[in-house]
Amino acid sequence: MENPTHLPILYSFRRCPYAMRARMGLYRAGIRVELREVKLTAMPAALLALVPRQPRVPVLQLGDGEVIAQSWEILLWALRRNDPDGWLGEPASDLERAGQWIEINDFSFKTALDHYKYASRFPAHPPEHYRREGEVFLRQLEAQLRASPYLLGPRLTVADVGIFPFIRQFAHVDRGWFERAPYPRLRQWLNNLLDDPLFRAVMEKYPVWRPGQEAVLFGAAQDN
Repeated sequence: MENPTHLPILYSFRRCPYAMRARMGLYRAGIRVELREVKLTAMPAALLALVPRQPRVPVLQLGDGEVIAQSWEILLWALRRNDPDGWLGEPASDLERAGQWIEINDFSFKTALDHYKYASRFPAHPPEHYRREGEVFLRQLEAQLRASPYLLGPRLTVADVGIFPFIRQFAHVDRGWFERAPYPRLRQWLNNLLDDPLFRAVMEKYPVWRPGQEAVLFGAAQDN
């Protein structure tokens, strides 16, 4: 498969929370990739050839042909190569705790989020019903953030980075409601991450990739 840059190739969709998670990890680790922005309703053949059974983003194709098709695994892959801010945590049990948060986020909370955001597709209940289901996780996060400014303690880790894009999406369904909701610590946490230059850097807009076009390079030089 054509790869003129010989860099890892990241298939991404700008607004996908899973793709945001992966891009934040790659960018902070200082790993340059060729970024291929896709349209979810018309995924390119090159991507479908990598994940034919379950087309998705993000997908990272390494130079040796290995394919990483899970955003959490892409994040960990990047940080295990360079972790300038210690996002993987210390001691090692921090990563286990982060994984527990991610499991809740990626399964039960993501289901509630999708039902809440796309409530018209799930007419069995009104949007407020699905929002209440999502609030189970919001209350857990709020309780943890009362004890520390970030999910694993005093500083940002993979737990925060891995969950943040999904809370952002949940908040944006009804921003007025979220601003009034009884989650002040969570709002502050979210706003801190939204204001981070890293987030702004990974949300730059790129045209949809087409075969044969000039490669788009993504990522920052290592600055640790």
